[in-house]
Amino acid sequence: MLQCIFLLSDSGEVMLEKQLSGHRVDRSICAWFWDQAISQPDSFKQQPVIASPTHYLFQVFREGITFLACTQVEMPPLMAIEFLCRVADVLNDYLGGLNEDLIKDNFIIVYELLDEMIDNGFPLTTEPNILQEMIAPPNIVSKVLSVVTGSSSNVSDTLPGATASLVPWRTADTKYANNEVYVDLVEEMDATINRDGVLVKCEINGEVQVNSHITGLPDLTLSFANPSILDDVRFHPCVRYRPWESNQILSFVPPDGRFKLMSYRVGKLKNTPIYVKPQFTSDGGRCRVSVLVGIRNDPGKTIDSVTVQFQLPSCILSADLSSNYGIVNILANKICSWSIGRIPKDKAPSMSGTLVLETGLERLHVFPTFQVGFRIMGVALSGLQIDKLDLKTVPYRFYKGFRALTRAGEFEVRS
Repeated sequence: MLQCIFLLSDSGEVMLEKQLSGHRVDRSICAWFWDQAISQPDSFKQQPVIASPTHYLFQVFREGITFLACTQVEMPPLMAIEFLCRVADVLNDYLGGLNEDLIKDNFIIVYELLDEMIDNGFPLTTEPNILQEMIAPPNIVSKVLSVVTGSSSNVSDTLPGATASLVPWRTADTKYANNEVYVDLVEEMDATINRDGVLVKCEINGEVQVNSHITGLPDLTLSFANPSILDDVRFHPCVRYRPWESNQILSFVPPDGRFKLMSYRVGKLKNTPIYVKPQFTSDGGRCRVSVLVGIRNDPGKTIDSVTVQFQLPSCILSADLSSNYGIVNILANKICSWSIGRIPKDKAPSMSGTLVLETGLERLHVFPTFQVGFRIMGVALSGLQIDKLDLKTVPYRFYKGFRALTRAGEFEVRS
């Protein structure tokens, strides 16, 4: 049982406090947590479960915001971590993003959501589609009405239809003129390439996202052509586990609208779609920089939204960098950002220039790590392929569509 939830900004400020049980958790626990986070910044954020002198703490870090839950009683850690992830996802959907200003501007809605998502320390309603029937998402109309009427509540006076349904994530009387289902494979590639250009790690973290608008209570089955490549699968509660365990088939009654059906991982990939080759040559207090970017393994689709970023070492006094393609910017926090966009076929983009070292340094001894971004529409680089999507129990025709998207996750090139 969770006893309290705190939302902390990236400066350690408590933006929101929600007590969940009769036993009140003192806010001083946040000060202890932040002191520990400052003393060991890298390793501390990687610990989802932390034992303090008085409480067990669970943390999830999203977009500069720390979701912190506290308890003094024993409970399954994964339940607390999963619930915090659900809270972060729901707030991201409702507010259109996650940052300190959005949470402060929509303070009442965040509290109302937490009231419905957890009851006396136990998770209650976490399905986004049902929550949207209970609590209206923020918009200009609702803000104007709250000013005119003086009412600040967004909670509906009637219970959602799913509360009387056999399927708690879906209403039974949903009706559409056009019945359609769209399935998206959204993948992120995490890769680490060492200074010799050797691929140290390359894996895919993916999601199967479904947008369903079907009348009644549809029963869907989704199968893959090569499900054996999938590891660490996680399912939406609507998925029946036994058909997957026996035949690797997803059988489910979908929620209405957009939802994440499953997530997965595909490891030990051998190639990346692009390469980044940095080179540093320093002498006499100056350092010559040269960075090449190109297509390593053509996926057959256009690679666009290509970006390369790196943090200039603290010993750099000034930088003069330019490129033959794209735009190079030096930001105020000494981050060099190179926006390439779409890689042209007739030439390889390159960036070059000179870095001036601080007085007394002849050579550069600290070399940056490059963060690479890209996007490829129409292809899943993991190789996962959807075989078929079938609709059972409903006699009418429906329209279906499939798309794929791969983008860079934690894609690092060390120099």
